[in-house]
Amino acid sequence: MESVGVREARGTDAAALADALARNRAHMRATEPYRAERYYTAEAQAERLADGGRRWFALEGERIVGAAILSGIVLGPFRSASLGYWVDGERVGRGIASLLVAEVLRASRDELGLHRIEASTLLDNHASQRVLAKAGFERIGTAPRYLHIAGAWRDHHLFQRILHDQPPPLA
Repeated sequence: MESVGVREARGTDAAALADALARNRAHMRATEPYRAERYYTAEAQAERLADGGRRWFALEGERIVGAAILSGIVLGPFRSASLGYWVDGERVGRGIASLLVAEVLRASRDELGLHRIEASTLLDNHASQRVLAKAGFERIGTAPRYLHIAGAWRDHHLFQRILHDQPPPLA
């Protein structure tokens, strides 16, 4: 296995991302919302890459083997975002999620100036909960019927990581 590197997504990654998502469709079925067929195309992924979220990819060579996204980025006095991530089904348990989350936290603090990152997991997703705990997230609650996953509204544990306590920049 090649070593895994992490870098921020580029607009030219759409085809590789579509390939990775299609390759992992069955693996992610239990933890992801239902996706229409179009979602697995390069065209749909090009649109997602331009949607205002920030994404990072774990790569073995040019092959995407994991991804993290910051969505709902809010600046001003809130300075917060939501984190999501996934890892290729053939590479689970190799530290890739931890590598991705560490880089997202670094960029969130150092480049975006965010104060807080939130994340959620299905109640039984203990592997993801371990990744978040290792990265310094704390559980802050449980949200009933939080996301529609695998055909039903599912409860999720909610987590947050405070990155720093500096005041936001003055407008």
